[in-house]
Amino acid sequence: MISKSVVAVILGGGAGSRLYPLTSTRSKPAVPIAGKYRLVDIPISNCINSNINRMFVLTQYNSASLNKHIKNTYQFSAFSSGFVDILAAEQTPDSLGWFQGTADAVRQSLKHIGNNEFDYLLILSGDQLYQMDFGEMLEAHISKGADISIATIPVQEKEASEFGILKANADNYITSFIEKPAKEILPDWVSDTGTDMQILGRNYLASMGIYIFNRKLLFDQLLNDKKDATDFGKEIIPSSIDKYKVLSYQYDGYWTDIGNIYSFYEANLALTMEIPPFNLFDNTKAIYSRARMLPPMKVTGTMIESSILAEGCIIHCKKIANSVIGIRTRIGKETEIESTYIMGSDYYETIPEMAYSLEKGIPKLGIGERCKIKNAIVDKDCRIGNDVSITGGAHLPDSDHALFTVKDGIVVIKKGAILPDGFVI
Repeated sequence: MISKSVVAVILGGGAGSRLYPLTSTRSKPAVPIAGKYRLVDIPISNCINSNINRMFVLTQYNSASLNKHIKNTYQFSAFSSGFVDILAAEQTPDSLGWFQGTADAVRQSLKHIGNNEFDYLLILSGDQLYQMDFGEMLEAHISKGADISIATIPVQEKEASEFGILKANADNYITSFIEKPAKEILPDWVSDTGTDMQILGRNYLASMGIYIFNRKLLFDQLLNDKKDATDFGKEIIPSSIDKYKVLSYQYDGYWTDIGNIYSFYEANLALTMEIPPFNLFDNTKAIYSRARMLPPMKVTGTMIESSILAEGCIIHCKKIANSVIGIRTRIGKETEIESTYIMGSDYYETIPEMAYSLEKGIPKLGIGERCKIKNAIVDKDCRIGNDVSITGGAHLPDSDHALFTVKDGIVVIKKGAILPDGFVI
């Protein structure tokens, strides 16, 4: 059985500076996505759906909310061997520093991971959006007799310089690898990705940062042969290609690396499409998350078009279009929301609390009346007053302010921000 032969390691990531300000108080895997999930739910759900139920999540930076989410969400039956355990960076006599990279993080955690019986280690990133059957990847790894397997995806020329690009032979063994190649040398790295991919201009094979290692090889590499290497993509993988059987497992489904604010914004709004590239409604590929006992959503007098609304919302606004509305969101009368991701709130404000806030001149939790919000991300627990206007777009230069940040034309209202009546961006 797959579950008995594989242990998965999910990398919690570093500071996530490109996703700032969403990562100012939380790690990248803890960032809310699709209104009710967190990014770490994606790799964990892919593992569960692939019958892999032993997982370690390696955390280090801003990890409190991530740790709390995992602890409150993933609890297996007492009759199951499954677990999702958190391994935080720790000082020991052998290691006094933080994780220095992906390989170093796994190396420092081997003393805990190695206490389990397994033949293969599946290494995943905690900040990607995709639905993948790791069982099929493992079958290819075993049938081909590979030492290492790398999940790869065809990408277009405009994206290729952002990834590790590789070439493989007719048997899908990787023959060469380069990390983030310069655009002028890209013609030398074109691959036969298949007719369907070539029609889309996706002629380059990119590493997805998803690896399968044979147990013995991994331990030998991290503890002996490459004991000073800190990163899989930059050091371990390139040096392994000429020495071991390194297999390319080509994945042709939807996958996006949530690397910056614009890709995060686009990935969320893509969920509102009639046929979204990432399918939240597939029974065989369910996305699991914390089971909240929230009431159903309540909507009054609102025109809703191509949008996703999570449970527990109280909506009185005029219009919501092409937007994602997160849990417990309150929106007042005559407000219009367009092309926006509102993350929602962690709690409900009671009527006495609302009255007290208004006495102090503080807007209620949520979004007030007669607001217009477009091309924006509103982080959790924000208080937006009445008659507020937020319009993102190319006309806004990148900037950072006390209450909001602008990146690539997207206005990001910071977590817990208070925008007074009549505020304009």
